[in-house]
Amino acid sequence: MSLLYHFWSLYLTCIAFPCCYLYTMETIIKKPNMVSAILHEKCPHCGQGHVFQKQSNPFKMPVMNERCSECNYKFDREPGYFLGAMYISYGIAVFLGILTYLVLHFVFPATPLIYIPVSIVLVILIAARKNYKLSRIIYIHMFPW
Repeated sequence: MSLLYHFWSLYLTCIAFPCCYLYTMETIIKKPNMVSAILHEKCPHCGQGHVFQKQSNPFKMPVMNERCSECNYKFDREPGYFLGAMYISYGIAVFLGILTYLVLHFVFPATPLIYIPVSIVLVILIAARKNYKLSRIIYIHMFPW
């Protein structure tokens, strides 16, 4: 690691920025990888700020921040921007429905037929809030502008 640091510092001070000796490895902000940023609901630009406001009421719809608190990145660009996130949300809901069916079919084979669609709808409704947030964050990370 230290050898890589020295080569990087040498490159920055001598070749890339010969007039700027203060630009070293410590000043470079490490951005988390995309999967980690999506799962932790972080900004696609800096990976530090939260996309959604913290809420204590689990029955209210999540509210997006207008801008990132760290880098001032604007999340909502124009009216209708998140229309594409609807397709991601639909895909996640279908995945949850299929997964619920497979678990009920193979793990609990004696489940009465009426409980299967009720269970699928119940799982999709319970996961709806997280699905809403996750689909928007995936969409922001896919098209970060």
